Amino acid sequence: MSSKTKIVVFKAKELIYTGIFIILGILLIMLLIFMFAPSKESSKTKKTSSYTEGVYSSPLKLGENELELEVTVKNGKAQSAALKHLNKTVKTMYPLIEPSLTEINRQLPKIKNIEDLKFSNQNQYTNTILKQAIKNALKKAQE
Repeated sequence: MSSKTKIVVFKAKELIYTGIFIILGILLIMLLIFMFAPSKESSKTKKTSSYTEGVYSSPLKLGENELELEVTVKNGKAQSAALKHLNKTVKTMYPLIEPSLTEINRQLPKIKNIEDLKFSNQNQYTNTILKQAIKNALKKAQE
């Protein structure tokens, strides 16, 4: 067995250029990580958004009927929602309004954010209208 010794020669310029490119690559990767990683401060501010206690209302127009949705806030969270000026005509024209409101009231104390409300596909439109009215009332609670 004969072993041939190989001698590798590096030029100083090549080593310096390679080191610079490696450092720049590492800096670029770190920059991308810091830019696109979620910040801890933004997640804390989302969790701590609380509302002032009280009862807040928002107008709700269904067809030609003007209703008022009242949201009760306790302990910084929306606890319940109720419709005022709801008569038999509105109940007949919009039969899903009461079951939708009941479902929303069942979920309100359990969720942290209004966006977390889950709806069935049967009354998606009605729930969306009620959800928007609740958001409008809660905007008043933040001010």
